[in-house]
Amino acid sequence: MAAKATTGDEYVDQFEDPAARERLAALRELVTSTAPELLEQIKWSSLAYVHPDGVIMLMVSGHKAHANVAFTPSTREHFDGELGDFHTGKGSVKLPYDAAVPTATLARMIEHRVREYERDGVKWM
Repeated sequence: MAAKATTGDEYVDQFEDPAARERLAALRELVTSTAPELLEQIKWSSLAYVHPDGVIMLMVSGHKAHANVAFTPSTREHFDGELGDFHTGKGSVKLPYDAAVPTATLARMIEHRVREYERDGVKWM
């Protein structure tokens, strides 16, 4: 059994599918360029982006055919109109490896999530 990832690089490298590694690397770059103050950690075997105060802002996970980005339900709901045909969950957006990523929308979602925590005190789920 392979060792559990303890860093973002190890997390991405554990995926055999180049499309998965590419998508996860692009999402990491998007998060760090949009909100460089967030700290990348591994939580629940996924990438977690944590406010310096210790509160999770969002999570990114890789799966067989898609990546998943999870925000608070309030953040995801705020952007429902921009997510089009993407499958969504309570606070998540499923991003198939063979589909274009709504980068501008995700960047606004990241910014919104940080603001909703800093301004309104919205914690993690």
